Amino acid sequence: MSAQVWRPPKLITNPWIRYGLLFLVGVYFVCSLTPGLVPLVSLNIDWTRAGQGLPRAADMFSRMFPPDFSRWELLYKGIRESVQMALAASVFGMLLSIPLGLIAARNLVPPPVYLVGRALLAISRTFHEVIIAIFFVKIFGFGPLAGVLTLVVASMSFIGKMLAEDIENMPPGQLEAIKATGASFPKMLLYAVQPQMLPRYLGVSIYRLDANIRHSTVVGIVGAGGIGQVLAASFSRYDYDFSLAILLTIVALVFVGEFFSNWVREKLR
Repeated sequence: MSAQVWRPPKLITNPWIRYGLLFLVGVYFVCSLTPGLVPLVSLNIDWTRAGQGLPRAADMFSRMFPPDFSRWELLYKGIRESVQMALAASVFGMLLSIPLGLIAARNLVPPPVYLVGRALLAISRTFHEVIIAIFFVKIFGFGPLAGVLTLVVASMSFIGKMLAEDIENMPPGQLEAIKATGASFPKMLLYAVQPQMLPRYLGVSIYRLDANIRHSTVVGIVGAGGIGQVLAASFSRYDYDFSLAILLTIVALVFVGEFFSNWVREKLR
């Protein structure tokens, strides 16, 4: 008797339904890429115009080489500004995320406070960093202040969300034991929540610092300071060789941030 080979069960066991859904997905994909075939689902892509963009792309890439590092003072200023924005936003985001995460944890606060905390998290995480950056640029003008505030909002919401989820998922035994002693709310946070959440909180914060270094290069494109603003200006002036130098510097900066965050997380384990 031949040995039977175990296979995991299908998500959709009925083959007619499974392959029918795959067929519908394929039809939708074709309709969305074919202009005028089904107007409601078509993306109206002008393939002729897209084809005309290929020679322009080849010309742009040919003009990028060799990269121009002669304006290294401007490059250094943009990179320094991006790093300063990321560090400042990470520090303030870490501090603001603590009260936000605490009031968004169901097992720590009354339901009305919990709903307010969850609403704040939902609202702050609704919009992308670029949209928030545009909003702050309109209020405070071009410059790093708008970028710092954008990254503070993003860091606060991200770390606060992770902190609230971890507090709700922590084992309840230690929390209940501290409550049974009649300890006040600050002492409960100090002796029950803090020992379990601190390593995770620091790890997530270091990860957010790494993400802020990357995002600081993006928000600058809409005028929120940093190296991204220098990159946008170089593209608008058709200085593609300098643009490539900026892009290579951003790649190097992200690699340094990645190695630094990995090193810190190793130390925290």
